[in-house]
Amino acid sequence: MSSASGSLPKYVVQRLLLMLPMIWLLTSLVFLMLRVIPGDPISAAVGDKVSEAEKDARRSRAGLDRPLWEQYLDYFADLLRFDLGTTLSDNQSVTSVIVEKGGATLSLAVGAFIIALLIGIPLGLLAGRMRDSAFDVFIRIFGIITYAAPIFWTGLMLIVLVAPTGWPTAGIANDTTLATVPIVTHIIFVDAMLAGDLPAVVDVAIHHALPCFALGLMLSGVFIRLVRVNVLQTLKGDYVEAARARGIKEGRVVRRHAFRNALVPVVTVIGLQAALTLSGAVLTEKTFNWPGLGKELIEYMTRRDYAAVQGIVTFLAVIVVVVSLIVDIINALIDPRVRY
Repeated sequence: MSSASGSLPKYVVQRLLLMLPMIWLLTSLVFLMLRVIPGDPISAAVGDKVSEAEKDARRSRAGLDRPLWEQYLDYFADLLRFDLGTTLSDNQSVTSVIVEKGGATLSLAVGAFIIALLIGIPLGLLAGRMRDSAFDVFIRIFGIITYAAPIFWTGLMLIVLVAPTGWPTAGIANDTTLATVPIVTHIIFVDAMLAGDLPAVVDVAIHHALPCFALGLMLSGVFIRLVRVNVLQTLKGDYVEAARARGIKEGRVVRRHAFRNALVPVVTVIGLQAALTLSGAVLTEKTFNWPGLGKELIEYMTRRDYAAVQGIVTFLAVIVVVVSLIVDIINALIDPRVRY
């Protein structure tokens, strides 16, 4: 018992030490990949809106007139101070952009993840229990299609189906809600609840439903296949056979024995799904005109504002690494074998 409990802190320290070079590698790749793009970033970001003298001044303020290695050192010095820089096109702090737009992306990602779990885990459990039946075949095909279908195509199809009913298909809330709900957390659903505005809460939930369902449907395909495979494996285990031999009903065997053990790999995959959720959120936000970080990132990419793109992508990369670390620790708590 003591060795098992003692190995957990060691495992956490190892994961933390591995996280640091991973963040350094990701941020370095972001920095270098944006620098190899041909053309002048200032001219691309502001176009002909300002004079050449102003462009030169902006290049100097952004440090673009200095050698690449100096820019790299300045970039990391700013990161250590949690300074993600300033946008080239509209002269905003990238951190303020993330704070203002990140709440919408967070609410979309959380809502989609909940829907993915509600769809994927029960269907994967049923498919594993009813192996090779018509239902199992249907669920497997459903899982493949939902995972393989591009998120923008799924979103557009849902818009086409739902729009005639009058259900909102764009935006995070109606104009009245946006005007009346005071901004506290930049997560409008939470802000509406804090304000005690029930009509605003309902309005926000209605606007969240379609984009969250579209993204959650894509993510559910992964959980369906993963849960099904692991349920099939656990049903072959000796402890399951022993439970059956004791006369325990099949439904209880699946729920209490096979299902619980089948969820351990699902926890591991959640960290990987965080990256998929963020990448899917970018296209989902564009499809549903969602005012989040993904939509903002696409607009900055269109303007070739690489300072903004660099800051946002760096932030998202760090989020993915941190989520993966948390999932690894949770997995080690659930399954002691992971620690060794």
